[in-house]
Amino acid sequence: MTETAHRCGFIAVVGRPNVGKSTLTNALIGTKISIVSRKAQTTRHRIQGVLTRDAEQFIFVDTPGFQTRHGGAMNKMMNRVVTQTLADVDVVLFVVEAGKWSPGDEKLLSLLHDPKRTILVISKIDQLKNRDELYPFVARIAALYQFDAVVPVSSTKRHQLDQLLDEVAKRLPENEPFFDADTLTDRPVRFIAAELIREKIFRLVGDELPYGCTVVIEQWEETEKGAHVAACVIVERDSHRPILLGAGGGHMKRIASEARQDMTKLLDKPVHLEVYIKVRKGWAEKESSLRDLGYE
Repeated sequence: MTETAHRCGFIAVVGRPNVGKSTLTNALIGTKISIVSRKAQTTRHRIQGVLTRDAEQFIFVDTPGFQTRHGGAMNKMMNRVVTQTLADVDVVLFVVEAGKWSPGDEKLLSLLHDPKRTILVISKIDQLKNRDELYPFVARIAALYQFDAVVPVSSTKRHQLDQLLDEVAKRLPENEPFFDADTLTDRPVRFIAAELIREKIFRLVGDELPYGCTVVIEQWEETEKGAHVAACVIVERDSHRPILLGAGGGHMKRIASEARQDMTKLLDKPVHLEVYIKVRKGWAEKESSLRDLGYE
């Protein structure tokens, strides 16, 4: 009896900003790898999440939302990440929000090259007010590009995620696993910790604070009993500091408290977290500064 060949490969999760790419990636993997918020451009890095099941290993590459409306060094760098990822993977999940099609979707569609490895994923179908609108919406998009498969999903309701994994598995090459079975991401825990802080910032002051902030872990001391973490939030302008602090430092206290709780779950041990702010003018507009801060 012949054993089933093991399949392993890389899957790009691409789409315009805020279509649910990170939520989908987290749901497929079964744990939080990519941060999420209702703000566009929350994801800034190429993040690999790993799922191993039976004779298959899926390596999902969650990418930044492809930006068509704004320039700047950071957006150009993030768009470059998307285009490079599309060239490097075995399967592409092109994620579109149910009932919403925009010039941004169409622009990204023009970057897809191989229909045989591209799956159209219709996200957030649970938010459609009229389910009868789904089929004509899918038909309109499918007329623009010969997708190899179409899978409507709801990440929050976990609707059709197994079906999506089955479709992906069919298209993965025969390979031995690249990661151990218990690996969830290729990113170090310090990176995830910094992202957790940035997620809280986006959720709490994202409407007031422009996107010119990032987080750097400057100190990490960990023992079996706990961890001490010192993090620096870098902003572009002096005027951003009081926004981030809030009245009586209230915003920053809440950001640190919620991030600490997530880090405690991540490490499964107590965490003492210190967060402070530095102003570094123009960091988001200089590629050298972006590289220094860990951007690709």
